[in-house]
Amino acid sequence: MLLVLFLIIGFYTVLSLKKRNEGYQKKIEGFLEDYMALRPTRYSYADIKKITYNFKKKLSQGGYGTVYKVSSQILVAVKVLKFFKGNGEEFINEVGTIGRIHHVNVVRLVGYYAYGYRRALVYKFLPNDSLEKFILFGNQSRTLGWEKLQQIAIGIANGLDYLHQGCNQRILHFDIKPHNILLDHNFNPKVSDFGLAKLCSKDQSVVSITAA
Repeated sequence: MLLVLFLIIGFYTVLSLKKRNEGYQKKIEGFLEDYMALRPTRYSYADIKKITYNFKKKLSQGGYGTVYKVSSQILVAVKVLKFFKGNGEEFINEVGTIGRIHHVNVVRLVGYYAYGYRRALVYKFLPNDSLEKFILFGNQSRTLGWEKLQQIAIGIANGLDYLHQGCNQRILHFDIKPHNILLDHNFNPKVSDFGLAKLCSKDQSVVSITAA
């Protein structure tokens, strides 16, 4: 009798997880359906394991997940998210938001993986890491002069202006800080980490969004 009960519970647990995963997938697809030309690639878990060499080349660790560097032949970085329920909406925000935009000062999302509580984001690899890490731990022989810092500041402002005014829907980042500004090989800044971002119409005030 107990065996039958356990089998029934197990069946409904698996069914519930499957429906929840399908729900997440539908939300992500809903965000991207109007942007077919720019939509990111959906990877399998086997793909993610392969391009990260079975998660061996760790690049950095954050509260939201771990970033892995892949081989020199594949210029992407994979951000594997932590296995907990709380980042489900953040994941949808990040895929749905970055997956629809393309700008020189916004990080490019190449693809994603999502099944159950396993989630990963695949970005274009940026060799100089974050602005925060470069300022705090960068090579002293490669310090940034005032002119380059000014260019970085202008680049960040251009990226934010695009998010606020250049998209069909205004994108409010809500988490701008040096840690979330990535630098390419020429130290051009890229706004990243859209887990807390919100979408709103252009005629909706920022005050009403922040008060919500």
